[in-house]
Amino acid sequence: MSIPFSNTHYRIPQGFGNLLEGLTREILREQPENIPAFAAAYFENLLEKREKTNFDPAEWGSKVDDRFYNNHAFKYISKIKCNGDSFEEEKEKEEFAAVKIQAVFRGHVAREEVKKMKADHTPTE
Repeated sequence: MSIPFSNTHYRIPQGFGNLLEGLTREILREQPENIPAFAAAYFENLLEKREKTNFDPAEWGSKVDDRFYNNHAFKYISKIKCNGDSFEEEKEKEEFAAVKIQAVFRGHVAREEVKKMKADHTPTE
């Protein structure tokens, strides 16, 4: 008995998507006649580069994806340390300072209006 569909979800290994994206990009760029042979040569070239430079693009891509999706780096430009505080804490401090400045200014305007009202209501002799 065959099942036309399944709710089984396969977990894609980290970095595999980045490898396939790179291969796809090169296939679209080169437009080879024999795609499987081109893919084999592409992966052989990647293996040689990895052995020579100790740089694995799949590992690097998985770290970038992990940082983007799990550390919420997309919410802010970067998570740079600013004077010992994180970017998020620095942003909260700026918002608090802006609210405080606005409150002080509104208080100043209100006091000026009260002074003006008192001056208008003083009896002139």
